[in-house]
Amino acid sequence: MEADLYEEINGMIQLYLIRHSMTAGNLKKRYIGRTDESLCPEGIVLLESYIQKNIYPEVQRVYVSPMKRCMETAKLIFKENFYEVEELRECDFGIFENKNYKELSDCPEYQAWIDSGGTMTFPGGENPEEFRKRCVRGFEKVIKECRHDQIKSVAVVAHGGTIMSIMDRYARDENGQPDGSYYDYQVKNGEGYELIIADVSSGDGRICAGSDIWRSGMAVSSGADHWQMDIVFGKDTPEVCRRSGGE
Repeated sequence: MEADLYEEINGMIQLYLIRHSMTAGNLKKRYIGRTDESLCPEGIVLLESYIQKNIYPEVQRVYVSPMKRCMETAKLIFKENFYEVEELRECDFGIFENKNYKELSDCPEYQAWIDSGGTMTFPGGENPEEFRKRCVRGFEKVIKECRHDQIKSVAVVAHGGTIMSIMDRYARDENGQPDGSYYDYQVKNGEGYELIIADVSSGDGRICAGSDIWRSGMAVSSGADHWQMDIVFGKDTPEVCRRSGGE
């Protein structure tokens, strides 16, 4: 979308959800939640390759999870001007923390959690539903502050689970129905979604990016070369509508 199009619509915010780059635990497929890992060398190389491709936007403000992997990712991409948001932390995986599925294969608590469809509270950790609600509160705090301060472009550097929670809560199809579930919004390290957030409480209607801005569409990829997602905020209830043309 052309830059002047954003300016035509009152209250519009261009927001990027970016997952942190890789850590050693990510490489080993471990559950890394409260474990405060730094980026591993491979993660830094990956992020630098994306930076060299100039895929990340210039923004007025950057919000981050206070965890090292997010702070380090934000510093490499954006250098400065960070606002920490405690609610954007990753989930606490309890006794599963810093272990992978192979290491947990003989753990009865892990099997019980799998059998629950991932809905039961992590033993010694956080309840998945409460975690998602926490992430949504953090996201709504970001939007509220941006509106108050008249910020038009913003990045949120957070965790895979945080991004999935936000998308699970707000993503809707062209009929206003839920457009997938939590695990449909998995995103790779260093990649994310571009969101177009518009205040439609004035009655201007649903706004989606693209040549026809008044019509919602379908399908999107979270690939680094093709992030597209439109999010529309009404007076009380935000929603995301998929944009056509995704991979």
